[in-house]
Formats: sequence, structure tokens, C-alpha cells
Amino acid sequence: MPALPQHLIIDADDTLWEDGVYFERAIEEFITFLDHGSLSRQQVRTILDEIELAHSGLHPFGSRAFAENLAECYRRLAGPAGEDRGASDRRDLIHALELGRRLLHQPRQLIAGVPETLHYLAPRHDLILFTKGHPVEQSLKVKASGLAIFFRHIEIARTKDMTTFSAFATRLGLDRARTWMIGNSPKSDINPALAAGLNAAYIPHAQTWSLEHEEIGRGPGRLLVLERFSELARHF
Repeated sequence: MPALPQHLIIDADDTLWEDGVYFERAIEEFITFLDHGSLSRQQVRTILDEIELAHSGLHPFGSRAFAENLAECYRRLAGPAGEDRGASDRRDLIHALELGRRLLHQPRQLIAGVPETLHYLAPRHDLILFTKGHPVEQSLKVKASGLAIFFRHIEIARTKDMTTFSAFATRLGLDRARTWMIGNSPKSDINPALAAGLNAAYIPHAQTWSLEHEEIGRGPGRLLVLERFSELARHF
């Protein structure tokens, strides 16, 4: 790796702290609560995935949007043809919403090795935090993490695609040959960064949201595939 300082753009959810695991637990609890009479757990999950995909471009993703997706899934699947069961139905719908909304207050656990690795990298390189989602919710996560001190710039975007990355690099005056996007999502971190002419370090996470899965593409930049965040210290 070059001795020159690099611009390291780092994702947040499931890169710096655990996030997907809490959504997965809520989904499993929702499917158990729904207890559908004819659909398997996987079939219910497929319908929820379809709802989330249909809504993904409408609102910034976060606990509130997730709660609304659970509620729509409940309305669609609860009872014969989604019939209204009166007060019981309304209570169950509120419970489905609460399964999602409570994630806003779920403390996130830092991924192993993250604080030590950031402490090592910060004096040597230009660290930038670039995440997507609901601005208030993501800001609360950043604040609660205690990691903001390591980054000279923090930005929360509605979405992260090639255009976003290209504009971001231009606005911050980044030398693309010395700029790396570090994250767990092929769709929102790695592929758009490579397409925008940046380098990328891909750190897979077992709980990466299914809608963020994609084959790793090609670009003019370099690609690193690492097993854990702490390995960044060996490359940078």
C-alpha cells in the first residue's frame, strides 16, 4: 500500500457497529407473532422482502420505515384476505409497529477491533464517515457510538450510488486514486464506489441486509476483500 496518506471513507451500519442482527431478530419475532396458518416462515419473509424493496426508494431506511413495512406485511397476511378483526386486530397491528420502532432505542454493539483500528488509522489517514438512512436515527447512532472523534467529516445520505459517490468525492476534493470506500454492502458501498473511480475494501458481514446483496463488480480502482475490520491496519 502507498506510504502517502489515503482518504478512507467508512460505512457505519454493520461495518463499525452491529445493526442487521437487530432487524433480523425483529423479523423473526414478527414471523413468530404472525403465526400464519398456511405460509411458511420463508414465504412470509419473502413477502416482507418484496414490501421492503417496493418501499426502499420512498423513505430513508431506518426503524420507522421498517416498522411501517412490518405493519403492511401484517395487514396483507393477517386473517382471511386480511380481514379486520376489530380491537384485537388493531392491538396486533400496534404490536407489529412496535417491533420495528423499538429498534430506534436499541444500543448498538461496536464490532470487534473497531475502536483500536480507528485509533491506529486516524493519525495516518483522512477518515470520513459516510452512511445512509434516516438522518436523525443515524446521527443518534453515531453519537452513541463515541466514534465521531476519529472522523474529520461525517455525512448521512438518503442513498449511496455511483452518482452520490462521484459528487461526494468532488465536493470534498478527494484524489480518487488515493480514496477508499470501506464497507460491508456490495450494493451501497463497494460497487458504486468502484464505478465512481474509487478504490474499495469489502468487509463482508453475515447479517448484511438481503437487499444489499450483489455480485462485486469491476471498476478502474483497486479492490481489497478482508475478513474483519481490524485487518485494515495491515493494509493502511
